[in-house]
Amino acid sequence: MKKRRLLFYCQPVLGMGHLVRSLAILRGLSDFEIWLVNGGMPLGEETRHLIPTGLHTIDLPPLIADRDFSEVRSTDPSVDLSLIRARRKSLLIETLTAINPDILLIELYPFGRLKFDFELRPLLETAQGMAFPPRIVCSLRDILVTKRDQEAFEQFATATANQFFDLILIHSDPDFQPLGETFPPVDRLTSEIKYTGYVLPSSSPTTSSPEPEVEVEPTIVASIGGGRVGVELLEATIAASQQLHQIRPHRLRIFTGPYLPACDWQRLVAAAAHDDWISVLRFTPNLLEEMRAAALSISMAGYNTCLELLLAGTPSIVYPFTGNNNDEQTLRARKLEAFGVVKALTARELTPASLAMIIRGMIDQPPPRPQPVIDLEGARKTAQFLRELLT
Repeated sequence: MKKRRLLFYCQPVLGMGHLVRSLAILRGLSDFEIWLVNGGMPLGEETRHLIPTGLHTIDLPPLIADRDFSEVRSTDPSVDLSLIRARRKSLLIETLTAINPDILLIELYPFGRLKFDFELRPLLETAQGMAFPPRIVCSLRDILVTKRDQEAFEQFATATANQFFDLILIHSDPDFQPLGETFPPVDRLTSEIKYTGYVLPSSSPTTSSPEPEVEVEPTIVASIGGGRVGVELLEATIAASQQLHQIRPHRLRIFTGPYLPACDWQRLVAAAAHDDWISVLRFTPNLLEEMRAAALSISMAGYNTCLELLLAGTPSIVYPFTGNNNDEQTLRARKLEAFGVVKALTARELTPASLAMIIRGMIDQPPPRPQPVIDLEGARKTAQFLRELLT
């Protein structure tokens, strides 16, 4: 039987979380022929183990956000941004018409990535005007970012979704994080809406692992996702570890992420150069296993990281990203903290002395780890809903 065709647009702008979740979704669609359009940095070694067999990838000229998440720019400053935008727009439409997919799946837009309306609206208009138009689906995470002009954003997102989209897949559990909490006019959406449950970033089992063995020197794992933001958390963690080590020996394993700028990498390596209990590493494809083996995890509060923390069952400190007043990670961290799953670190607590005290308390007296009942079948249910859409 001929496979159905699916074209998936994903635009990472800051880290690699959106791409990791998208690849996890695509791994569950082996009965489709899939093209992934990637608008961010090209897929590298750090994502190779996540790429499904047979996936066709199309890399647009990359656009990324600055560290403050305030503007989109090219990775090649020598090329005029308007030329890159025009090239991306034409490549997208050429790809759509050449593939003629059964499903056009777009990650986040129109509930985010509004700076890419210049290429996505023409893509959607072209799709609707095709002789055999594809079904158009939005792949949406659990929490939306509050905008400066929230009312205008809500009107735009609602109108665009109602005009173009057949189905909105929300990768969340409505009993834990309903869309209406961060997008109140959800009842004005006329597209079909399905909650898929959370999409695990890897194919790890959904059951938590046994408690790690008690060690004379417990291990702390610190990570910041892709690495383009969050270096201040790693710097504070190194300084706190140095203050703490004499009175509470431990090991610290730091994963900076593949996108950490070279100057930040060199500064972290230099800061820990004389401390043999501290390891500074770029990346691990097995962060979940690192967390499971640790006595404590210190990280940001992104979608994928928080799911791995839930699976690991390890005491956790999270420091939400707040650049350009982005409140997504803060909302997620507060909700998980209310469930007793993490300790959410504030900017005031991001000092070596405060962090050292928090770390010592959590490794000496680990807090109880309740396991909230959350639907983690997001990849399987996404595949199910897409198949049903075509039948």
